[in-house]
Amino acid sequence: MATELSRLRNIGISAHIDSGKTTLTERILFYTKRIHAIHEVKGKDGVGAKMDSMDLERERGITIQSAATHCVWANHQINIIDTPGHVDFTIEVERAMRVLDGAILVLCAVAGVQSQSLTVDRQMRRYGVPRIAFVNKCDRAGANPLRVRDQLREKLNLNPVLIELPIGLEDKFEGVVDLVKMKSFRFEGPNGEKIVEGPIPDDMQDEATAAHGKMLDALSMHSDALMEAMLEEKVTVDLIQDAIRSATIGLKIVPVMMGSAYKNKAVQLLLDGVNRYLPAPNDVPNNAVDLDKNEEKVDLESDPEKPLVMLAFKLEDGRFGQLSYIRIYQGTVTRGKEIVNTRTGKKHKVGRLVRMHSDDMEDIESASAGDIVALFGIDCNSGDTFTDGELNWALSSMFVPDAVISLTVAPKDNKAQANMSKALRRFSKEDPTFRVGADPETGDTVIAGMGELHLDVYIERMKREYSAEVIVSPPRVAYRETITKRVDYSYVHKKQTGGSGQYGKVGGFIEPYADGRYVFNDEIVGGSVPREYIPAVDKGFQSMLAKGALIGAQVTGIAVTLNDGAAHAVDSSDMAFQEAARGAWREVYPKAGPHILEPIMKVAIESPIEFQGGVTGLLMQRRGIIVGTTEGDGFCRVEAEVPLAEMFGFSTVLRSGSQGKAEFSMEFSRYAPVPTSIGEELIKKYREEQAKKAK
Repeated sequence: MATELSRLRNIGISAHIDSGKTTLTERILFYTKRIHAIHEVKGKDGVGAKMDSMDLERERGITIQSAATHCVWANHQINIIDTPGHVDFTIEVERAMRVLDGAILVLCAVAGVQSQSLTVDRQMRRYGVPRIAFVNKCDRAGANPLRVRDQLREKLNLNPVLIELPIGLEDKFEGVVDLVKMKSFRFEGPNGEKIVEGPIPDDMQDEATAAHGKMLDALSMHSDALMEAMLEEKVTVDLIQDAIRSATIGLKIVPVMMGSAYKNKAVQLLLDGVNRYLPAPNDVPNNAVDLDKNEEKVDLESDPEKPLVMLAFKLEDGRFGQLSYIRIYQGTVTRGKEIVNTRTGKKHKVGRLVRMHSDDMEDIESASAGDIVALFGIDCNSGDTFTDGELNWALSSMFVPDAVISLTVAPKDNKAQANMSKALRRFSKEDPTFRVGADPETGDTVIAGMGELHLDVYIERMKREYSAEVIVSPPRVAYRETITKRVDYSYVHKKQTGGSGQYGKVGGFIEPYADGRYVFNDEIVGGSVPREYIPAVDKGFQSMLAKGALIGAQVTGIAVTLNDGAAHAVDSSDMAFQEAARGAWREVYPKAGPHILEPIMKVAIESPIEFQGGVTGLLMQRRGIIVGTTEGDGFCRVEAEVPLAEMFGFSTVLRSGSQGKAEFSMEFSRYAPVPTSIGEELIKKYREEQAKKAK
């Protein structure tokens, strides 16, 4: 079984928008004989790429949901997850990274490291995922793989090591020189399936020798065996490959390979690289927490004979009920086996076990440690751990970013009402970044997400998949409130009715807290507030944070300290101290210099140089602060920080201002105070709304 594990790879393909991830996956499926014809992402044949199985994906030419597939290359089983590039669907990348052992970071040979490449790299670092960098689109005008290699070092702080060189570039791109084997590879035939191996072209001998030397120098820093072999001049291909593999898995280097997926060049060598340099499941440490031992950390072993531990990392509501994507970390799962959800304690029977191929599937009898498969008809949430009941362990869940934009949705008619609630239930279960709630005052349904595109896609899916026509209100920004100065408080809550009354006295101070969170400090000495009532004081203050007094936004960045108070032998209770904390808050909050915070987005725009002035002007009009600009090959890249409130409808304005040639991406950066004039407007608007409701 160990040999089988060593021949298994779980990899993700991720990158910035339009770097060619889905095109690359399509070629991989073709060369591994999973599909028999290649279809393009924006396919004119009306079929579209295999991995973009949703109609919306095919129409827009983007990936919305990560798709899983399975293929075999050179006796190695490879599970591949093709992830979206748009930051709006960042959770799809996040959950893929959580369960993968290795990844291919795809970069465009012209654009290089772009804004979303930085986000993807951050996600890979968060989960310690080793990667190969694949510089795609070497056939495009302006392609410069060596510049991309330098950007990996400068912008991502990685240690890139070239293991291939391009033979020609742009329209003269023919193939690559393999610096490990010191041979050239060209790709012929209608789909590049015929690999022609040969000597290094004469005009590239010097360049290849120099690059080979540089590669050995970089690798010898991480391999004593290679260092010795170099001194004795006994370097072999196996030694180099072993050094690349161990340094890649140890996150010391990132091997850089190159090619053109669209022109069918060098994809097969990338697959060889995946087998040779990326880790098998047993090469990567994985751990869980023991719920019976106060969440003590325990190591997992990729052993099919050990008790079962697996993670449901993604859910889909398919044609045949809920489909749960599962990564097995330890043990074996078979059809008919009983499994236990450690979060709920519920037992489930495995009815149908399948291996996924985008939206197709094949039934299998069993799957074991290291595998990524899917289960049918098991009710669970994204991030739930399953075991066979022998262990009560849980795997750490994935990082879920906060939503930054919300819309109010209302059904058009009664028929749409039931369908809309069905759709919202399903979407919020599938996607942890898609939040559904009700406005506490109006009772309206509010949906929140990562950006305009994110919510657009869900509204469109409601219409298509559930025939739910909805009326959408304008987007709302997730403002926050905070305070600017320290203020002391002292408050007595006293209520006397027949029988026992209510009494609670609290004293202390509130002050700003830099981390943007809420912190409660208990500094009571001498028992002036009895121990059992202190959590009630904390609870009372917390209950006031959901809605600030300025615009009804959530209050953040507050430290509350309790250092004084008094209790009554008969009349004090949890409720009395909660009320005392609430009364103290109402009294002290207006004195603490409250102000409004707004989400600031990191915006990156790429456009032809002739539009640079216009692009900069557009950002300045929207209260943007330009952080940096870079130019190269007739293109410019402008990075800025812009309030989210100013970014609605920006894509339309940008398109018309650049003849459709500029594109932008944005992601949440931080919260910052709103300018006074805008703050006053927001407060005025909020008060008018409240007055209307009061009538």
